[in-house]
Amino acid sequence: MNFSEKVLEIVRGIPLGKTLSYKEVAGRAGRARAYRAVGNILNKNYDSKIPCHRVIRSDGRPGGYNRGVARKKLLLRREKAII
Repeated sequence: MNFSEKVLEIVRGIPLGKTLSYKEVAGRAGRARAYRAVGNILNKNYDSKIPCHRVIRSDGRPGGYNRGVARKKLLLRREKAII
């Protein structure tokens, strides 16, 4: 399994109402310093079964989202992952 596949598998496993940071995802995928690569991988993903909106910045801010940051915030609020 390559790094991109590992990242998508990890993100697929984030439960409803929970989040991980880009750095946490990179670490779980075996490349702790590749958090920017995680963002690039998720930016190209349009599979609705992979909840990319549940990956946030380490400082708690939402970060980017390929469907718009406003949509990401809305989804996270609906899931009670952020206030």
